[in-house]
Amino acid sequence: MIMAVHSKKFSVHWFPPLLLLFVMAFLPATQSKMPNLDVFRKSRMVNPSAAKPSSTSKDDLQTFFYTQTLDHFNYRPESYTTFQQRYMINFKYWGGVNSIAPIFVFLGEESSLDDDIESIGFLTDHAPRFNALIVYIEHRYYGKSVPFESWEKSFQNTETLGYFNSAQALADYAEVIIDLKKNLSAEFCPVIVMGGSYGGMLASWFRLKYPHVALGALASSAPILYFDDITPHNGYYSIVTKDYREASESCHDTIRESWSEIDKVASQADGLSVLSQKFKTCSPLNTSFELKDYLDSIYAETAQFNRPPENIVNKICDVIDGAPKGTDILSRVFAGVVAYMGNRSCYDTNYYNYPTQGYFGWRWQTCSELVMPIGRGSNDTMFPSSPFDLKNYTKSCQDLYGVPPRPHWITTQFGGHDIRLVLQKFASNIIFSNGLKDPYSSGGVLANISDSIVAIYTNEGSHCMDLYQASAHDPKWLVMQRQLEIETIKGWIEKYYVELAAANQDNPAEPSQN
Repeated sequence: MIMAVHSKKFSVHWFPPLLLLFVMAFLPATQSKMPNLDVFRKSRMVNPSAAKPSSTSKDDLQTFFYTQTLDHFNYRPESYTTFQQRYMINFKYWGGVNSIAPIFVFLGEESSLDDDIESIGFLTDHAPRFNALIVYIEHRYYGKSVPFESWEKSFQNTETLGYFNSAQALADYAEVIIDLKKNLSAEFCPVIVMGGSYGGMLASWFRLKYPHVALGALASSAPILYFDDITPHNGYYSIVTKDYREASESCHDTIRESWSEIDKVASQADGLSVLSQKFKTCSPLNTSFELKDYLDSIYAETAQFNRPPENIVNKICDVIDGAPKGTDILSRVFAGVVAYMGNRSCYDTNYYNYPTQGYFGWRWQTCSELVMPIGRGSNDTMFPSSPFDLKNYTKSCQDLYGVPPRPHWITTQFGGHDIRLVLQKFASNIIFSNGLKDPYSSGGVLANISDSIVAIYTNEGSHCMDLYQASAHDPKWLVMQRQLEIETIKGWIEKYYVELAAANQDNPAEPSQN
């Protein structure tokens, strides 16, 4: 069913590339662990060039590079350094300047733009209806949009990383869009920005910070309230737990009981060896935490990206519950691992910890400004206790980078507290879309703030499902969600055209912009 609810001191750390790879890949992910915020479930690879656009979209895309300013907010000589920021355009459906056809802009998040284009379909599915131009802009420090010549150099120390934050990224997007519209003589073509997950947060913040550039924003699965103390720390894992419990109470109970069983076996003589054999680990386990962290990541990922027709949470639970009578708990859990990971000769418990460009980037972002206090207490989820500890989190980040995180900066910069009272006074034209099976929906906006700041969610939806390419197999509720989103955008654009026409009549030389 689809619902629209109304109502320290600074020091520079140098990171030799190989040492950085080692440290970041295998740093214990205890207090500083944060579930993946990708739009889509992606393969994990160090070389971002290994990802390629899908064959269905690359022929329609033209790639450009904008000479971007390194530092938008200071006027030191080094601030004027530039780098090449990648963006791609699909002109196929555009009606052109004469028709004042809209421009759909996808704001890249913590990954290569190539990864997103592989799966995103919302823009191309709906552009023909609006004769819209489609633009994809890559986030600085990801993909091919890296300062300092290469991403290795860009990540080498805190001086180079200091230009890597969301405010700089938003200013990047504004520069690209304004320059593009000028070059196309499309100054009065309305812009709708779109993004998912972190990119969804960026889309909503962009509309708030640059309303003269973007007419509106679609923010899909954007947990903009998962900062400070706005959202309960256990919100994410509570929904993972709920997803598994709804799939099967007995499956949920088996998983919940497995953690103490793992510790029990690990405490025995040769216990880690027994666990290594039972779970067919590629390398002998050194601690029980390695195994538990691996399982934690599987359950979180499967809940976050659970979608029809695969319904992987149900698939895992069917296997766990369907084991022969008398099968022990850990064997049942391992069967669930096989159901998700496939039948392999061995299972790599470091699978979720290997470094990628996205891993490097997201770790810096969450160790600087994007501090999302995700944790869980005792007996409030199906997971063992792991409360968010800001003191330990800060120490972990300082040990790695030499600078502490700023846990309150995001709400200082963009707001979040008392969001209804604040945004309804000055903001407009934002869609916050969510699926309630997505653990990050616990930090999303789930109630309308005003007539034009709307929350659209589905009970069965998962992370960023609405941005996927439409399929004949899509459930009715997903079709309805997308339809409601696009009708809302249509209303914004139509209203803009009316206001633009009126402005032209009043003062033809100076028509109103966004």
